[in-house]
Amino acid sequence: MDSNNHKKGQHLNLRHVAQNFMDGVQRHADMLAFNLASRESVQEGAYKQRSLAPRIMPAGNRHQNFEQMQAYARDLLVRQVINDSLGLCSSALNNCHFFFALIRETNASDLVDKEAQKKAEKLHKQFLKLSLEDKFEFLEREYDVVSSYTKTILSLVIALRALVENGGILKAEFLHTVPRQIELSIKRLKVDQKTDTTAKATGKMIDEVKVFREGEAVVFSDVEVQRILVTVASFADSLFKSVAGYARKVKGEL
Repeated sequence: MDSNNHKKGQHLNLRHVAQNFMDGVQRHADMLAFNLASRESVQEGAYKQRSLAPRIMPAGNRHQNFEQMQAYARDLLVRQVINDSLGLCSSALNNCHFFFALIRETNASDLVDKEAQKKAEKLHKQFLKLSLEDKFEFLEREYDVVSSYTKTILSLVIALRALVENGGILKAEFLHTVPRQIELSIKRLKVDQKTDTTAKATGKMIDEVKVFREGEAVVFSDVEVQRILVTVASFADSLFKSVAGYARKVKGEL
């Protein structure tokens, strides 16, 4: 519900929040594509010229050459994308939980009184304090939301920790399950080519599974990094649809 207009319909507001969220994910994807293209096109001479432009460096004896900066910039970019992706996942969970709480408190009514909104906001404040893993468990326990993306998103948490703390190598202390590994299902588009050359090719989203085991390095290709954001969008879409389904269930439409 829109807190500034209690008479707005639940589904209208949900669509608005979902669209704003997807717009934000697309901006992340566009920026990533721009950064990847920029990195591919930069030349060593241009880097040297730009480095020397101020005629002085903060610590010139620690200045890194072109090859060193290429590797560092890419590592930094991967970490940033994963960190941003986890932030987006948390935001999607937060947004959807508020709708879940509001639907329950109002019995899915399109009219929200102040008392119901206060109760929903109080519940939501408690939800915001939960860890990412606990948020998944809470939604499953309270609203029967079982997400097929949970393992992938929690694996991204571990992957980021390995990249930040241990040069990308998975240590035993990062892994709390047996077998000691992380598993990510990254979305990609599979295009089915038609035998009839006049027919348009059709595509569908499928999972491409990546497994990293204890002692292995967490490595993603540029395209796989881009597909992480596609996976985030797919996760959020499924979550928003769960909210709509829950509202119909409460109304007795399912």
